[in-house]
Amino acid sequence: MSGVGGVGGIGGSGSTGGWRDSAARYALLPLRIFLGVTFIYAGIDKLTDSAFLADSGTGSMGELMRGVRDSSAVPWLIDQALKDPTSFGYAMAFGELAVGLGTIVGLLGRLAAFGGALISLSLWLTVSWQSDPYYYGNDLAYLMAWLPLVLAGTPYLSLDVVISKRRRRQGAQLFS
Repeated sequence: MSGVGGVGGIGGSGSTGGWRDSAARYALLPLRIFLGVTFIYAGIDKLTDSAFLADSGTGSMGELMRGVRDSSAVPWLIDQALKDPTSFGYAMAFGELAVGLGTIVGLLGRLAAFGGALISLSLWLTVSWQSDPYYYGNDLAYLMAWLPLVLAGTPYLSLDVVISKRRRRQGAQLFS
């Protein structure tokens, strides 16, 4: 499978080399770094903004949710968040941090990417749903950016690979 080596290389089977194979093998790395750093930053930004974590007031999670409720595709989701906006804000911030860190270090990469896709989907359906035309809202683009990482995981430069290799080595020792 060396002709399409880069694509075959996504699964972790070593390809025969060359610039194109290396480029294809690491093609998702810039996306992974961008999304990971962005979600870490978003989580930290929320956690360090006392106005955001308030139930009400300018810049608060509560005010944001009340402001988009009627234009949202899923107002019932916003109603759930409005039951306790501060807790929801903390959950969102810690969720973004977990997704970002998991993506950067490649730990449970597919799960982290799936979490990022769910966060982006929920933001698209709530906060940026009213964007007209639809491509003005960035949450849909983030959702689409997460999908390749959901499918491919973090097969290179990741803790997932280190753990997988260690398990294979330990498994081989059990049966030798």
